[in-house]
Amino acid sequence: MQKPIAITAAAVIALGIGAGTYVAFFAQPTQCSGSTIAGGKAAIGGPFELVDHTGQTVTDTDVITGPTLVYFGFTYCPDVCPLDTARNAEAIDILDGMGHDVKPVFISIDPDRDTPPVLADFVEVLHPKMVGLTGTPDQVKAASKAYKTYYRKNGEGEDYLMDHSTFSYLMGPEGLIEFFRRDVPAQELADTTACFINQS
Repeated sequence: MQKPIAITAAAVIALGIGAGTYVAFFAQPTQCSGSTIAGGKAAIGGPFELVDHTGQTVTDTDVITGPTLVYFGFTYCPDVCPLDTARNAEAIDILDGMGHDVKPVFISIDPDRDTPPVLADFVEVLHPKMVGLTGTPDQVKAASKAYKTYYRKNGEGEDYLMDHSTFSYLMGPEGLIEFFRRDVPAQELADTTACFINQS
């Protein structure tokens, strides 16, 4: 199976352009971190029905049962997704050390290639707690729309890439708690998450 290792500069540029569309949702700092969401936190997140890496159909209420770190990407991503999900996995381990149980979730925006067995291999490498989610193109599109994420196929044939936004979302059963850009280090992500958990 192809394993993600490196991304092209063109893809990185495209990701930055796509992600920039969504920065407008985020504005001023809160007590725990450096951002709030214009229009309210209810603007991000919502119901979804997807298939997990074990092949089971699940909904958002099955997956988001407590603090959950959600990321949209694809397993064939050569660099950005592995780096972001590895950062998230490191933050989860830091949080474990603080006594906080946070679940990492990876939602694929490439359902044609990211079948449950492919996702199973991917999440096994990244973190034992990680849940991989895929689905039909319509299911993935609905989940992406709920989270205001961007993705677009870039290229033809089997080796195409996916341009996509790169935010990680800290969710709870009641909805969005916080979001993180990809330049936030694992320790800062963990500290911010712990702050929100301690305030709850």
